[in-house]
Amino acid sequence: MKIIFMGTPEFSVPILQALVRAHDVVAVYCQPPRPAGRGKADRPTPVQVCAQGLGLPVRHPVSLRTPEAQAEFAAWGADVAVVVAYGLILPQPVLDAPRLGCLNIHASLLPRWRGAAPIHRAILAGDSETGICIMQMEAGLDTGPVLMRQTTPIGTEETTQDLHDRLSAMGADLILKTLSALPLPAVAQPADGVTYAAKIDKAEAKIDWAQSATDIDRLIRGLSPFPGAWCEVNGARVKLLRSRLATGQGAPGQVLRGMVIACGTGAVEVMQAQRDGRQPMTAEDFLRGTPLPDRI
Repeated sequence: MKIIFMGTPEFSVPILQALVRAHDVVAVYCQPPRPAGRGKADRPTPVQVCAQGLGLPVRHPVSLRTPEAQAEFAAWGADVAVVVAYGLILPQPVLDAPRLGCLNIHASLLPRWRGAAPIHRAILAGDSETGICIMQMEAGLDTGPVLMRQTTPIGTEETTQDLHDRLSAMGADLILKTLSALPLPAVAQPADGVTYAAKIDKAEAKIDWAQSATDIDRLIRGLSPFPGAWCEVNGARVKLLRSRLATGQGAPGQVLRGMVIACGTGAVEVMQAQRDGRQPMTAEDFLRGTPLPDRI
């Protein structure tokens, strides 16, 4: 099958690799390189790096709304476009160009968590399960009918990074199954249960120890590794990257033992932390270099 692949971040890379092994990927679309790092030099996206390594033609238009961009897209003569975390709205001429339309790989159980940050939001909300949906794209935001879906439980100590990696692999498997079974009946999303996964705002990341241990544990795991839930320790910002619920009670922010911290109700045990400018480290290693005060 002739496929146009459209994706940008690391999540999309294993899916592109799986498609290349099984089909004819005629072109890859991704976001353009953008300034990054201390030197602010333009850095290609993970998908662009992967595609170029595979010898695939890469396009990164700023918009797909121009007649020229739409004509080039149609000229590839693709059977289908596979879209995963691409980052641009696809206008109707692009949606209609491939013979079988455009299929989106979405990391939630639609209609729950439509939008930009479904993995983060599922953990932040305390969802017990999530999954992958293969959706026939239409003009609305993640509103199209679903062709296939697969569910998976969310582990009680799982971070966004952990779940991200599992769902990426699931998405690769499920899109191959979907493509091999086309045409498939498209099941409309129910009107009930719609939620929106708003983009993560860095302002959400500061920990308020007066909140419950359950909410703080979800915040730490849901924002790990980026942007990283943080607090101040001895006047310096520290990101907390892994945690679990723990026994104990005390004043909010009180250090009960090791890196077990009292919350408004209950306590959390921090298992991984990161000082500014340092690599993430286990709680044991962190404490060797940064003894905690009685309260943070």
